[in-house]
Amino acid sequence: MNLYEQQRKNKRITALLIISFLLLLGVLGFLFDAYYFNSMAAAGGIPVVTLIALSIASANSFVSYFYGDKLVLRSLRAVPLNFEDLSHKKLHNIVTEMALASGLPMPKVYVIEDPAPNAFATGRNPQNASIGVTEGLINIMNREELQGVIAHEMSHIKNYDIRTMTVVTVLLGTIVLLSDWAGRSMFYGRHRRDSRKKGRAHPVILIILLLLVILSPILSRIIAMAVSRQREYLADASAAEITRHPLGLAGALEKISKVNSPVITAHKGTAHLFISDPLHRKLDDKEGLVADILSTHPPIEKRIEILKGMAYIYTKK
Repeated sequence: MNLYEQQRKNKRITALLIISFLLLLGVLGFLFDAYYFNSMAAAGGIPVVTLIALSIASANSFVSYFYGDKLVLRSLRAVPLNFEDLSHKKLHNIVTEMALASGLPMPKVYVIEDPAPNAFATGRNPQNASIGVTEGLINIMNREELQGVIAHEMSHIKNYDIRTMTVVTVLLGTIVLLSDWAGRSMFYGRHRRDSRKKGRAHPVILIILLLLVILSPILSRIIAMAVSRQREYLADASAAEITRHPLGLAGALEKISKVNSPVITAHKGTAHLFISDPLHRKLDDKEGLVADILSTHPPIEKRIEILKGMAYIYTKK
């Protein structure tokens, strides 16, 4: 499977995941309506909770779509480049080169004043994208390695990963919020019905609702992490296509892996945006079923191995 076929496959998977999230959200809200309102009879047949849940999702999606990048940059304390700093000028030149090489508009460039080497991309499309790097990354990378990292982030922009992960994150947050809300309200709703003696919801509805309340946040997070992992591999491959020098990115990942300090301003909600796990959780360095399910990034050693294999192929061309 070539790079372009993989891109098309990932887009199809992303669409299916988003549809699955929406269906899960709707089913969870509908079942809660059936449980809380006795098949919605008390609400005149109107699925109140379902409508509220979808309204919250729509509002969150609107804010995240148009202002999500600003919120991310603010939460990470990213600041614009200082062109009086020669290293910042060098970074700007490299971003300009990679934008031209990838055929994309020039993104806004930000810096995080943190010694841990890392980088990320955010935004809703190539015309409204931003790339951020830490001071630590600028200080320890040579030019070829910086090109590899920036090309990786440009690939996330080109492949619309930045939009996809924003949508997935919003839907995940909404499902977690609704599940928590449903779990807390079920007991209140049961006492309310018992006090009114208007009957009980069907036991099957109760069982299904309980399972969804417990499992939907877990399953949603697992799906979101799986999307993040697969897109890291694709971005690595796309970066190699842009630079024609896979060893540059491989060298950058090797240097990043040797620094164990986390990015101070990063958190679980933004970890999937970075080129490498900024929290340095041990699970991301392991392989196996549990790591594959729960980690946001694939093992960095495996990524380096794949890039070195690509370098061998390029030398044969």
